[in-house]
Amino acid sequence: MTTPKLRFLTICSFAAAGGVLLSSAASFAQPNPATSYTQEKYEELIKTLPFSNTQSFDDAKEGFIAPLPNEGKVTNAQGRVVYDLNNYAFIMQGSVAPETVNPSLWRQSQLTMLGGLYKVDERIYQVRSADLSNVTFIEGETGIIVIDPLISEETASYALDFYFSHRPKKPVIAVIYTHSHVDHYGGVRGVVDEADVKSGAVKIYAPDGFLDHAVSENVMAGNAMSRRASYMYGNILPANPQGQVGAGLGPTTSSGTITLIPPTNVIKDRRETLEIDGLTFMFQLTPDSEAPSEMFFYIKELNALCTAENATHTLHNTYSLRGARIRNPLDWSKYINEAIYEFGKDVKVQFAPHHWSLKGREKIIEHLEVQRDLYRYINDQPLRLANHGFRMVEIAEMLKMPKKLETTWSARGYYGSVNHDAKSTYVKYLGWFNGNPATLHPYPERIAGAKYVEFMGGADALLQQAQKSYDAGDYRWVAQVVNHLVFAEPDNQDAKNLQADALEQLGYQAESGPWRNFYLSGAKELREGVKPEEAPDTASPDTIRAMDLSLMFDYTALRLNAEKAGESEMVLNWKFPDTNQEYVVELQNGALSHIEGYQSDKADATISINRETINNIILGQETFDGASKSGDLKIEGDQDKLKELLSMLDSFDFWFNIVTPVPLDKANQ
Repeated sequence: MTTPKLRFLTICSFAAAGGVLLSSAASFAQPNPATSYTQEKYEELIKTLPFSNTQSFDDAKEGFIAPLPNEGKVTNAQGRVVYDLNNYAFIMQGSVAPETVNPSLWRQSQLTMLGGLYKVDERIYQVRSADLSNVTFIEGETGIIVIDPLISEETASYALDFYFSHRPKKPVIAVIYTHSHVDHYGGVRGVVDEADVKSGAVKIYAPDGFLDHAVSENVMAGNAMSRRASYMYGNILPANPQGQVGAGLGPTTSSGTITLIPPTNVIKDRRETLEIDGLTFMFQLTPDSEAPSEMFFYIKELNALCTAENATHTLHNTYSLRGARIRNPLDWSKYINEAIYEFGKDVKVQFAPHHWSLKGREKIIEHLEVQRDLYRYINDQPLRLANHGFRMVEIAEMLKMPKKLETTWSARGYYGSVNHDAKSTYVKYLGWFNGNPATLHPYPERIAGAKYVEFMGGADALLQQAQKSYDAGDYRWVAQVVNHLVFAEPDNQDAKNLQADALEQLGYQAESGPWRNFYLSGAKELREGVKPEEAPDTASPDTIRAMDLSLMFDYTALRLNAEKAGESEMVLNWKFPDTNQEYVVELQNGALSHIEGYQSDKADATISINRETINNIILGQETFDGASKSGDLKIEGDQDKLKELLSMLDSFDFWFNIVTPVPLDKANQ
């Protein structure tokens, strides 16, 4: 019996860590221009923010050596383009923001377009804008230490070749993964050969918990996260002034081969100092910050501080809109503060795997203090208001940032936003329920929508009123109220078109790249419907091999359809001879449990299969039936029990509806 190939990692986890769909501009419906109300917001922002301050551009250009070769176009072995920065050539340096792009976001997009090879400082070089993230090359005494080798093998190899075209060619002797998101490790095979890692010629350093989180963070809700990431990164949008203009964190994501080589050296102590090729690396673990497994490091001889993804030139996400566990802004702030006190006295250069570096102690400390205060504010002020009794949505509207944080470019919400980060603080501490019993058991959208429409006097009356609100520029209200009609009557194209028009203007107004991409992606699918395109293929062989068996059984259990299982009961012993592991899997009461290290004497069947065979089945290279016929799978006892169990497992459709209701029959597929 065949099983669907797992899709369980998202980019960014992206950041990363976000999507790798390919854009399809040809099918994009003709967008509307910006309205006068959107233009008013545009002009307001220009007056509010210090656009005359161009220091960021000076900092971002410092150390420039050469532009990206081939205009930033990267292809794979088959000739398919996996990354092309030239798609964003319309974002010209010094240009005025189009009417359809928030001028602050346009400014940030111009900065993230400054790609090429840069000299950060003596012995430190970066290739920027060759992917969503930067790759950094540290020159040791005998070789090169690579920091965070991008998303794809192809872009990482391209960046390494580019670096060597301007610097002496030395062997790569170490790789450092600063954290567990795919845009910081996925290209590792583009910079090192696994044989050299196994021989000890190359060492790979990573923070405690890296491998577990790199593989597991998005497994359990991976399909939903990946689908939502297609909105977050605007992967279904064309790159143009009325579509995708970047992600705020970087230009866009590559779509090449995602790889993973497990670390050889894990940093386990909160503070740990190691010598790597003649340089002293002082590591500082920062778990549960921007990633569940993350770390800073300071290179003593170079007075250089790498702050991973915790102090870039934007307000980051304490909750990722693609869906992820909520991050801890309090600890995040404290880690930055520790770095200031631990390394701030002597620091001369600060760099990160996104955006541009900074030189000069005073400038670095100011940047770190702003970032520290930003995440502390995001934690403390929502809690202050919550303790007064205010609720999540209104807290997010009530917050007004202090002037310094409001007007410092690196604290603006190009990737995260104050609004949704504040909401995540509320949920982290108090959960989804706001305490008002009227909100304890609300109707789901598809039922509530019909009731709202009836209360409002029917679809025609609702649309007439909503059109008045649209004409008055109240797009937030139109999006909120027409959503009820869309869920009540998902075939009502007039409703979907008006909803799309409102979302489009909200997208034009958004300063956050992900907010813009969500709004415009929603508008596109409301107008055109869901159109399957090339889906992300992050279940790579490296990732499958790195997934432990317990996680594999956990993922199988969440696919169990309890209605299909009914009152069925079974006990299966599993044996994996090549890894010398044994499990008992037990189905009872619509739940599938497992435990390692045991075998049951009440088992209906005992299944013997090598882990490598399971990997091939997950990757779609083999089937259970084929493995049984070849002898790679052996079953003692009831031969039909495994097939019975597999027949109870759901398959997940990647292209599920987001802005219209999912058909109810999908729950039993």
